[in-house]
Amino acid sequence: QDMRGTRMAEPARDGGERRKRERTSTRILSQTASFSFLLVASLLVVGCDGFYLPGVAPTDYMPGEKLNAKVEALTSTRTQLPYEYYVLPFCRNGVNMDQQEALNLGEVLRGSRIYNTPYSFNMGVNQNCKILCHKEYTQEEVQEFALMIEEEYRAHFLLDNLPVAMTVFHENDTGETTKTYETGYPIGHVITENSSEGEEGEESTKHSSESRKNSKPQIALFNHLRFTILYHEDPKKHAQRIVGFEVEPLSVKHTYLNKVDFEECLGRQSGENGLCNLNTCSAKKQVSLNEQPLILDPTRKRRTEVLWTYDVIFQPSKIKWSTRWDTYLQSADDAQVHWFSILNSFMIVLFLSGLIAMIMIRTLRKDFDRYQRKDVIEEGQEETGWKLVHGDVFRPPIMSGWLSVMIGTGVQLSVSACFLMIFACFGFLSPANRGALMQAMLFLFVFMGMVGGYTSARFFRMFKGNRWKSNSLWTAMLFPGFVFALFFVLNLMIWGQKSSGAVPFGTLFALLSMWLFISTPLVIVGSYFGFRKQPIEFPVRTNQIPRQVPIQPWFVNGPLNILVGGVLPFGAVFVEVFYVLSSIWLHQFYYLFGFLFLVLLILLMTCAEVTIVLCYFQLCSENYHWWWRAYFTAGCSSLYLFLYSMYYAYTKLQMARAVAGLLYVGYMLIVSVSFFLITGSFGFIACFIFVRHIYSSIKID
Repeated sequence: QDMRGTRMAEPARDGGERRKRERTSTRILSQTASFSFLLVASLLVVGCDGFYLPGVAPTDYMPGEKLNAKVEALTSTRTQLPYEYYVLPFCRNGVNMDQQEALNLGEVLRGSRIYNTPYSFNMGVNQNCKILCHKEYTQEEVQEFALMIEEEYRAHFLLDNLPVAMTVFHENDTGETTKTYETGYPIGHVITENSSEGEEGEESTKHSSESRKNSKPQIALFNHLRFTILYHEDPKKHAQRIVGFEVEPLSVKHTYLNKVDFEECLGRQSGENGLCNLNTCSAKKQVSLNEQPLILDPTRKRRTEVLWTYDVIFQPSKIKWSTRWDTYLQSADDAQVHWFSILNSFMIVLFLSGLIAMIMIRTLRKDFDRYQRKDVIEEGQEETGWKLVHGDVFRPPIMSGWLSVMIGTGVQLSVSACFLMIFACFGFLSPANRGALMQAMLFLFVFMGMVGGYTSARFFRMFKGNRWKSNSLWTAMLFPGFVFALFFVLNLMIWGQKSSGAVPFGTLFALLSMWLFISTPLVIVGSYFGFRKQPIEFPVRTNQIPRQVPIQPWFVNGPLNILVGGVLPFGAVFVEVFYVLSSIWLHQFYYLFGFLFLVLLILLMTCAEVTIVLCYFQLCSENYHWWWRAYFTAGCSSLYLFLYSMYYAYTKLQMARAVAGLLYVGYMLIVSVSFFLITGSFGFIACFIFVRHIYSSIKID
């Protein structure tokens, strides 16, 4: 009778367990569907562009009020080495070189050095052919100009916190013209045989025909600037606000008939009160585009005379002050490219979500049913598949301490990146706040040290580690130490080039203090609380003797799986990676943080799903060494990121100096290692949750 009761109770218990498994599978499917729905909703609701919150209050100018332009730096995409503007002998009359504008940490790291300039304007007053200064340059000074012109250096001015820009018009397929800006202006250009033909008037035609006799290209210096200042007038206050700062550089070989006292002509217009008369322009006549350019000859031993002049044109505009950055941020590339990238990545996520749902609902359900059947156990059939390794699947891996350190650092970077994207999407890191993005990135990483230390300690104790102080110190020192050491070596190279991009010793000391006295204590505090909590429990016991792993089929080979696993996460983001690289290395504004945030979510989802699928196949092959492979599977996408960055440099960048190439490789190595830690940690945590879940859903005798 007891045996009959036991046999009657077993089907009831099996039915209850089956219903429990079905409810678990249904809950997993509903969670997957809910997450997909939230992602679709975010695509529709979240703005694709980070909107602009002004970082400073608007400044109202009265008619005739004096305006002073400032200069930020000289930059080049061919060298990636910024220089101070006055490293070249430009006009500096009336400029106090000891007076420099205060900079934040981000601006110093970018190499910005802001000084005043002798360029002065009066609000609403147009001026033509205003003489800035007269210079006679030595051969060495001419050679300095020629070298930077050949390396395509651009000057960056500022007026009312707006960068100077050259206007570029793009025509789309429908015939509509879009106005965009290229920040800065070239300090000169190289005239080749092709460029000199047909671009100038008769005089330049004669000049180009003479230049054909010489095979060497000629170097023209832009010594005349035509500024166009756009302003919006407030009818209530009768005040004006600057909404645009444009420039058109020209190369003009100024001539004059009589001897001119240039010391008295500084700041005056040509021909004003019958003085300072120039043949090329005057107060009533602008510089013609057909004028002969000013050619620099680096081989000339005699001094070269250069007369610096500029025009000022004020134009009313309908652009409001709150939207004056729109033209700077507007890209010539259509936003449809970004949406195509988002949808392409989302299709990858849907495919992987369907694959995981199939594994969860169909394959795992069959596994659960087979493993729970009593007749299989009673008949003595041998277990197969992932259940067979239940006694070894949670065995701590080799070098588990290093794994916990990398997981903690990756979580610290991930949380910092998420907060950075949120702040950027809400407009707190607008381009009006120069250097704010880099400064916020540093501060967020430093103050998220507690999160990294807590996560590292939790996994370290789970791996049966007991030296939590050593673990916390390695978490605080490993990645920041690698970045600081590499950054210091690169900084030495920049110092050797006498570039303003070299970080001063005071700033290096400040960075070191932030690392040692803020980040490290926070990591230790997080580790202390993480180690005090109860360790993460495993659903099954670990055998004392490790099981031998059978010979693996070729499709679950470790290196092959890792290389294949990194393709899909990188494929989901590589289009946006192109725009980010262009923004960094081509000195373009990037403000599509809404797109970037969505791409970040898709990247993390793809890493999690790819790691789970490949880990399941590995466990089905009775290979329980999944810890490190799960981390490297998602983290391998950083290898493709680094290789793509090298391809980008080869196809898009023309490095003029060897130091520029070393700087590019060094900085992209830092970016790739950070990408490896973020993707690897997220993929590992997702895989760990999956493994714990499936082994907690079966009954182990």
